[in-house]
Amino acid sequence: MATKQEERREWSRPTAFYNHYVKWAVYAVIAVFLLWSAWNMRISYARVVEGWNSGAGLVTSMFPPELTPFKTDLLIEGMVESIAMSVVATIIGAVISIPVAFMAAENIAPRPVYWVGRGLITVSRAFHELIIAIIVVKAVGIGALAGVIALTYKTLGFFAKLLAEEIEDIDEGQMEAVEATGANGIQTMLFGVVPQVMPRIVGLSIYRWDINIRHSTIVGIVGAGGIGSTLINSFDKYDYDFFMTIVLAIVAVVIVGELVSTYVRGRIQ
Repeated sequence: MATKQEERREWSRPTAFYNHYVKWAVYAVIAVFLLWSAWNMRISYARVVEGWNSGAGLVTSMFPPELTPFKTDLLIEGMVESIAMSVVATIIGAVISIPVAFMAAENIAPRPVYWVGRGLITVSRAFHELIIAIIVVKAVGIGALAGVIALTYKTLGFFAKLLAEEIEDIDEGQMEAVEATGANGIQTMLFGVVPQVMPRIVGLSIYRWDINIRHSTIVGIVGAGGIGSTLINSFDKYDYDFFMTIVLAIVAVVIVGELVSTYVRGRIQ
């Protein structure tokens, strides 16, 4: 009898597979798929060697970084525009995202409104900001406006989704307490929901601003303003030493932005 109880208490590691045969069959399929993918790319040894030599030459031509007075002005102008784009896009995106997040919160929104909110979030998350930037550049022309629109579009999907999930996890007892005082729907949201998610709103705003700084470089490559335009122009002109200067400046700005966002998030938590 004791032996049976010991057998019942024997622990086994949780697994997603029905048995060992299924597990090893899945592993075999994954291995075969990886081998087929590597073979299908047709990467030859000669091409690897040639690419390595070309890459080494490219990196060598980037040093030392160039920083002449004229190039410094271009660098500062592009970086200031990128930072401005990220700030404006974050503010506008957050303002738009907050009502969409309330629409997409299942615990407080009627079912039709919920699906509209989730649909807006899904559409915003479906496309990369680079694709949106290409479309917007064609629509409104080259410049910072296109970058702001593209970054704002992506901010909606990111910000509203995470905020909606935060709203769904609130303590509904506070809402009921506000409703018990005779408050209407809007007052219930303002005093029963917003205070609970306000730290999350601030944290998401800082976090998304940090992301938008980096993404402003990406959208600038297709002409949507910022330092990305300067970056791609220097590369097209084979001005690799100035290209390295821009890359180092971007890294420095991202590090500063990360430090600022970490400090602010630490203060509000």
